[in-house]
Amino acid sequence: MTFMTDRKRAIGTGSAKSGTLSHWHMMISSVAMLLLLPIFIFQFGATLGGSYEEVITYYSRPVPATIAALTMFVTFYHFRKGVQTLIEDYVHGVARKVLLIAMICLSYGAAAFGVFAVLRIAL
Repeated sequence: MTFMTDRKRAIGTGSAKSGTLSHWHMMISSVAMLLLLPIFIFQFGATLGGSYEEVITYYSRPVPATIAALTMFVTFYHFRKGVQTLIEDYVHGVARKVLLIAMICLSYGAAAFGVFAVLRIAL
């Protein structure tokens, strides 16, 4: 029977060395969302209740379309990083891999769909 201390069990396992980078990505996307979301909400509020033609005309301009597309992209990127961290911390085994793949496909697919919709309106 071997007696190992916690330190002895931890030696050699190392760190993933990606925690700081992931944290910075989350912080940068948080600041971007902090700036973009109020602008997007005010723009969306201006078109709320308007007719179809008014909304299409409004989002056909480059600034509202760009802000809407950037908001969708940054929001889904932030969502992906956050849920990825959550899954990596609390889910283990095969379910972890399946959920990571599904979540990444879902977030990039939703971001692409949103940006495509804005581009289709804008162009």
